[in-house]
Amino acid sequence: MDIPAALIRVRRVARWQWPARFPLVQFPNPPLLVALAASAATPLAHGAAHRAARSLFFLSLGVWAYEEARHGDNWFRRLLGLGFCAYLIADLANALRS
Repeated sequence: MDIPAALIRVRRVARWQWPARFPLVQFPNPPLLVALAASAATPLAHGAAHRAARSLFFLSLGVWAYEEARHGDNWFRRLLGLGFCAYLIADLANALRS
């Protein structure tokens, strides 16, 4: 079974990470892509759509942060996940206080 060349290129981009031995930067995984899209949609929306986009941002960023903290490639990626978990907790606590 032959794999189309376009699919091979997409898989190569999805596996991209830099540097190769100790990845600090990598192609965003699906929860992070959803968080970025929701973050871009939040200022454009109003009312219920704004609240839904903001909720989707927090939910998907929380999933991404948990996955990085739990299953990150190295100590830097796990620390990055923990840092974003702390950011989410502080931001949600601040939002609930007001």
